[in-house]
Amino acid sequence: MISQDNIFLEIPCLTEKSQSLSGMFLAKKWFKNADKRYLAESLQKFVDYNKDLFDFLGVVPRLEGSGKNVSLNFKSDRFIGVISLRSPENGKQIGDFVVRPRYTTATDQFSEYVEIVNLLESEITPEFKHSIPLLSRNYLKPPVYLEAIKFVKLLEKAVKVNWRKFQTTTKLYRYPKSQIDWKKYIEKEFDPSKRLLFPCHDNILSKMHIEFFEIKYVYSIAKNEINSVRTPRHVKSQFQDIFAYLDNFLYEFSEKPTNELHFHYSDPAVIKELKKQGNKILNGNLEEITSWRLDFSLLFERYVQYLFRQISLEIGATQLNNYKIRKYSSAKPSWSLSYLEPDIVLMKSEFEMVVDAKYKSHLFNLKDTTEELKEEHRKDLHQLLAYTTFTRSENKIGILCYPYSQQYLSELNYFSPFSQIGSKILLVGVPMQKSKINEFKKMIIENISKIEVEGLA
Repeated sequence: MISQDNIFLEIPCLTEKSQSLSGMFLAKKWFKNADKRYLAESLQKFVDYNKDLFDFLGVVPRLEGSGKNVSLNFKSDRFIGVISLRSPENGKQIGDFVVRPRYTTATDQFSEYVEIVNLLESEITPEFKHSIPLLSRNYLKPPVYLEAIKFVKLLEKAVKVNWRKFQTTTKLYRYPKSQIDWKKYIEKEFDPSKRLLFPCHDNILSKMHIEFFEIKYVYSIAKNEINSVRTPRHVKSQFQDIFAYLDNFLYEFSEKPTNELHFHYSDPAVIKELKKQGNKILNGNLEEITSWRLDFSLLFERYVQYLFRQISLEIGATQLNNYKIRKYSSAKPSWSLSYLEPDIVLMKSEFEMVVDAKYKSHLFNLKDTTEELKEEHRKDLHQLLAYTTFTRSENKIGILCYPYSQQYLSELNYFSPFSQIGSKILLVGVPMQKSKINEFKKMIIENISKIEVEGLA
């Protein structure tokens, strides 16, 4: 078990305002040498001293009140992860600041996230920042079994490729052939019965080569990690059949320990991917206990693209991801945009959809009416409406996706009496759970069919 004494604070991502920590509490628990007459100054020093790490994790510290009534709260953005905080008084490590996934309902906070990443088969990996080691050590490291899972899935593809390399072997011939190993020949030459046996070097193409032996070594590390107690049971069970297949294929291969898998220009594409992933596992032990973060906004965008790709296949639509709408004017200020980039465009005969995914907390704050929420939503809405102007069809909709704990859908209809033009926007809540995918697809397809019918009427 991890000691709570090592945790400064733990909050979920997309937190607008965390619990407030009073200055007196912080002075008693973390800043015992702080002058209680100047608590606000002490807390401001603490915030400034750890600013780089707070910025790295996308956390905004906020001081409220003054004197002995001062308090500290935090806003978190799109990242999850852990940073190690220090006291400004002596630079001593005081505790870890944790931002965890928001949606999880599982005991293991990472298991649902791992299931999503496996669906995407995308390069979404933790970023690390050099810092003093985390006090929580391995308990709050990013899930190493995720990297192991990626390696095993790539290896399953790689073994189906006929990857062979030239290997130099030595074989005895009764005549001189290719390059002769004279040193070995001299050792036996005194024996008349062996004088006409020549040890020659042969270059043969073989799958039994050193680089595959090194890959088997990494496979053993990955397999042990997936089968370890750190990996959820349901994740382990999914890979037992794959392990049986790979163990059988690699049975005759030896293991060769290595610190790095080297790349070659001649390597097939899947082997290059496999080696790249293998090096992440080999280097993982150097990075697993430093400050780290993972971009959940990118994960959410890729997940929404995955969901709508499944939907487009079912309704017979064409999908474009991250399609660039370029600017062609020659004059441009340095701050102007070279292109617009909607996350998803779906086209089906005379019906078009533009989908934009925003990793923001709006649906978790349905009853709040703060100006900050309104302003952020206004930006999202204006951006989506701008994207829809580039579609030709008169029957079109915009879909604005926010993360939520369950599926949610609301129609936002806007109409201009002056131009007699209207716009339909679907505000959609996307649950980040694999188990809810089919229900979500059904909800979206039913609403798309309804809008298609209305457009033909």
